[in-house]
Amino acid sequence: MWPAPVSACGYPYARGLDFRHVDVFTDRPYAGNGLIVVFGGTDLRAEELLAITREMRQFESIFVDLDAGRNMVTARVFTVEEELPFAGHPLIGAAAALHERVAPADAERSWVFAVAGRTLEVASHHHGDYYAAAMNQGRPTISAPLPASTAAEFARVLNLKPGGARGLPTQVVSTGLPYLIVPVTADALSGAGIVVDDLDARLAGVGAKFVYAFDPDRREGRTWDNSGVVEDVATGSAAGPAAAYLVEHERARPNEEIVLRQGRFTGRPSTMSVEPRADANLWVGGPVAPVARGRLDALGSVRDPTSPG
Repeated sequence: MWPAPVSACGYPYARGLDFRHVDVFTDRPYAGNGLIVVFGGTDLRAEELLAITREMRQFESIFVDLDAGRNMVTARVFTVEEELPFAGHPLIGAAAALHERVAPADAERSWVFAVAGRTLEVASHHHGDYYAAAMNQGRPTISAPLPASTAAEFARVLNLKPGGARGLPTQVVSTGLPYLIVPVTADALSGAGIVVDDLDARLAGVGAKFVYAFDPDRREGRTWDNSGVVEDVATGSAAGPAAAYLVEHERARPNEEIVLRQGRFTGRPSTMSVEPRADANLWVGGPVAPVARGRLDALGSVRDPTSPG
């Protein structure tokens, strides 16, 4: 009998895991926000899941374990840099992939995702040749507008002229991840970009995690990793805050379905739908396009950095 294969670090490979590659917030492949959904693996170490995410080279990866009896999904979300406590497009893409995997004949399914100690409702349904999904991001938290001098400083951080869009304020809005919403004009949006190397610290100073340059007239936004190197294609966790911002400043009605655009500047146009419900909860969703499927064979092969040798 052949011996069990081992990794270059001397650790045996764990069981293989299936994965689904989907594009979220688009109804056609090779647009929208790419995602790898791995069925299983939530019990692996963060270093291992981070290594898998980097290997797959998509915008994010989500690892899911389903308790089918309760439709409860344990999930962990990773970028190539870190594990996230919350994210939008991974949960929406995972719900569509799970729908296809466990109940392809069902017209609709409901799920409860548990991520970093928080539970979120997600619903999926047939959409054309594949599925669409929406998640309940809950009620938004809206902080007071930043002082004019601080807002002007963040405008400079984003390579913008001070003043924003028609006098709208710069403020932090959160439905799980706090975004600093910086209002811009359509012309200014095209030239926006992070031009400092200490954005993490600046955002922490105002209680935000990320920044979202947002054109409220065209309902289009842009955001990046905080180093400014990678622009996000479609940011579900920012869609709820952006919609709440529009309602707060009477640029949208409280019961209006709000369609937001993102990704034009990356060549991957995307649309995100936000539905404010009567209970003030925000449901964020969109279509999901299937791209590929496969199986991970090499798991458990990342050396524990605390181990000798």
